[in-house]
Amino acid sequence: MRAVPSAAFTRAAGTLSLAALLAVTGCSGTTGNARVEPVEASGDGVLRVGLILDSTGDNAFLNAPQLAAAKLAVREINAAGGHKGRPVELLPVNQDQDTSGQAHALVAAKADVVIGPTDSSHASAAVEVLSRARTPLISPANTAAALTGMDSGGYYFRTAAADVAQGPVLAKLAKDAGAASISVLSQDGPYGKDLAAAVTEAARQSGLTVLPGGDFKPGNAAPAATAAGKAKPDAVVLVAREGAQGALAELNNAGLNGSTILLSDGAFGRYGSKLGSRALEGARAVVPGQLPTAAFQGRLLAVDSSLKDVSFAAETYDAVTLAALAAARAQDDAGRFIAANLVAVSGGTASDPAATQGGPAAAGAAQPSAPCRTYKECLAGLAAGAAVDYDGESGPVAFDAHGDITTATFTVFTYGADNNPAPTGHETAGRGR
Repeated sequence: MRAVPSAAFTRAAGTLSLAALLAVTGCSGTTGNARVEPVEASGDGVLRVGLILDSTGDNAFLNAPQLAAAKLAVREINAAGGHKGRPVELLPVNQDQDTSGQAHALVAAKADVVIGPTDSSHASAAVEVLSRARTPLISPANTAAALTGMDSGGYYFRTAAADVAQGPVLAKLAKDAGAASISVLSQDGPYGKDLAAAVTEAARQSGLTVLPGGDFKPGNAAPAATAAGKAKPDAVVLVAREGAQGALAELNNAGLNGSTILLSDGAFGRYGSKLGSRALEGARAVVPGQLPTAAFQGRLLAVDSSLKDVSFAAETYDAVTLAALAAARAQDDAGRFIAANLVAVSGGTASDPAATQGGPAAAGAAQPSAPCRTYKECLAGLAAGAAVDYDGESGPVAFDAHGDITTATFTVFTYGADNNPAPTGHETAGRGR
């Protein structure tokens, strides 16, 4: 996740689920892997969901849609019977504390699963506390590539795709438009470096020629833009954040504009008169997620009628629902049971069959014939002894052994003559189910 401006309510939840601020590493202090080990814990019969809301200052608006989505998910889970006939509880939020403080408070409140945080740079602080307490953490917004494989003891998952997942999508968009060559301009830093490498690799694998481009620091994109202009590529992929506007201006000066341009999610924005006339007409951008349905928006408004934004709402809703389904599959609300069953109920696969222990539909059970779309529908499948594959408001999830989603949906936006974007389609990237 990165800092983003407030957007109209009707924009996609995924539109604002943007790039990570920092790459994070950390040590949880736990041993083993809850996703691939036999479960020995036992819950108390009440499924308690915690929520870490860590956005402050200009980004504080990101908290409201996540809270509304968590409330909605709990409301609908309870309407379908709750967990083993008892209501699921959403614990109070402690927004006045930092990430670590919120995690400690939720452990003290006996949270069985925690949803959050928003900021990728806060993930390790939450994992450090929660993994020691054997409490799974599911982030609806963490996208830093370095979080894959983080030492969490098997307790860290995310319903948001890693930044690098959009690399193949950007390359595909270029090729689908008839490009035979591309240049990649990337802002200096982990986000730019990792995603530029992903775009370059995907482009070469698809048969595109990768021409000179380069990296740049914000405010100094002219050399890279000039190099790309001299190379005369059919398409230019810009991977940037706060340096995006300056880079686009330099690309325009180098004769690269309009439909030649492809923007990563970090560079996505409404540029309007900030750029030259028609500078982005026909340009395309990709952002994670899919447009929320009118029905989902209406259900969110029924929870919070003042809601103006839907950033991370779909991913939060799905995180809560998946946690409840994992507990239902295991018939136990303990954190280790939830962690051990999240891969299975998402329709994903783990490297060790033991990752599916703890539930009535053990490893080797028949694969689901079709995804289920709601907690109630999936619960009926579990009651019948079937394997389930929850595909919710954010699209397919399918966790892998690292807790990452293996299928990522992106909304494609196309810019008009006013240099502002409108949604025009979807693309899916993944490693298969």
